[in-house]
Formats: sequence, structure tokens, C-alpha cells
Amino acid sequence: MLRMLKGESIAEVQKRFTHIINHLMSLGKTFDKDELNIKILKCLDRSWQAKVTTISESKDLTSLATASLFGKLREHELEMNKLNVQESEDKHVRSIALKAAKHKSKQDSSDESEEENLSLLSKKFSRFLKRNHNKEVNKERYDNKKTSEFNSNNYTCFGCGEQGHIKAYCPNKERNENKSSYKEKTGKSRRAYIA
Repeated sequence: MLRMLKGESIAEVQKRFTHIINHLMSLGKTFDKDELNIKILKCLDRSWQAKVTTISESKDLTSLATASLFGKLREHELEMNKLNVQESEDKHVRSIALKAAKHKSKQDSSDESEEENLSLLSKKFSRFLKRNHNKEVNKERYDNKKTSEFNSNNYTCFGCGEQGHIKAYCPNKERNENKSSYKEKTGKSRRAYIA
């Protein structure tokens, strides 16, 4: 006879149950709905006794499908798991609160709160100093970059290709203008365009 193992979920019981029933049916054994439902309810352990009694008293086991019976059992299992989790969280919170209240005196708690306030203040002050230091460092970097950017030795002229000036202030501007006037006069361009 099939029995629910300790710590086994309803899904695992359903899997084992359907596996066994399918093998028996392939051998020629036939089952009624109520017979299957009774076998399912009997295989559950003692913790399920209240639900088993409720289902057997309220439902007609001959009209209840096996899949819907397992569905009801899964719903109950989920609800029980939620309740167990809530109860364990409540116990954990209560035990921490009791332990904290048990070992502290008024003097110790005021000293600890002062220490916490002092540590919080020191953390905030160190963050403030770091933030201001970073701003100063970034400002210095920006100022250095700014002065180096305006140094005319860093620029390359696009007109003649020499360093030290830009195209607008190119000393070879007249020579460039002569080239452009040649283009205008002849209508020829030195570049080839591919379409």
C-alpha cells in the first residue's frame, strides 16, 4: 500500500501514485473514481487528517476527479507552508527582541546609542570630506586641462598641416587662396568623385 513519506510534498505523492496506478491499469486492473480517491486520502500521513476528514465529509468522492482532489490537497499544502513561514518569522523576531532586552541595562543602552550616533556622525563627516576632496581634485584637473587646451602649440592647422596655429590664422593662407582661385577659374577639382 502506498504511504506518504516524511517530508514528501503532495506533488511527489501524486507522481508516485499516478506511476503505480498507470502500471496497474496497463496490466488490466480497473479502478473507480471513489476507489482512487479513497486510496489517495488513506496514503496521507497524520498531519493531513483534518483535511482528509473535511474532504470526505463535504464531497461526494464518486463525482470528484482525482486531479481536482490533488489540486485541493496542493492548495492546502501551500496555505500550510505560508502559515509555517509566518510562524517561524514571528518566533525569530520575538526571540531576538527578548534576547536584546534580557542582556541590556539602561546604562549600557544609552552608551550604545551614543556610540552609534558618534559612529554615524563620523561616517557622514568622512563621506563629506571625500566628496569635497574629489571636487577639488576634479576642479584642478579641469583647470589644468583648460590651460593646456588653450596652448596654441597643441593645435594643427587643417590648411597647411603645420602645428602651432589653426586654419583661421594660417600664415600660408594666401597660398591656399591661390589654390582655391585656380579651382574657381578652371572649374577643375583635384578630387575625383565616385558615384
